[in-house]
Amino acid sequence: MGPIPNTTIRYATPNDAEAIASLLFESFVEYEQIVARMSEGPVWVAIHEEEIVGTVSVVAKAESLYIRGMAVLPSARGARIGALLLTHIAEFARREGFARLFLSTTPFLDRASRLYERFGFQRTSDEPRELFGTPLFTMEKPLNIE
Repeated sequence: MGPIPNTTIRYATPNDAEAIASLLFESFVEYEQIVARMSEGPVWVAIHEEEIVGTVSVVAKAESLYIRGMAVLPSARGARIGALLLTHIAEFARREGFARLFLSTTPFLDRASRLYERFGFQRTSDEPRELFGTPLFTMEKPLNIE
């Protein structure tokens, strides 16, 4: 395929950030993927003033519950939405008889890592791995610890 007419390449600027975020979302998070996740385990949303401001999903892995896809809108960060989602997951996990929560995160998500640590998660001794070139490490929380 040759170049598309009237298309240029330039360095991105801060003014492009919103369009880039939208493009990445549209490119990598297809509607069908979300529906598929719903069939693999519960998916929750946090709603503030009738707007979805956060989401998280979980998948059962033996006696553990794997937390994935946790996100909070930038405009809602600092409002304890992440803590509410984690509290909801922990209550669900205990009710359903899971012994442990675990998740994967990246070193550059400092706020998220601090939230997980405040919530009792600790980094495991598992070797870090990569996903599309992004380093990931695992954190866990036994459910008998608050």
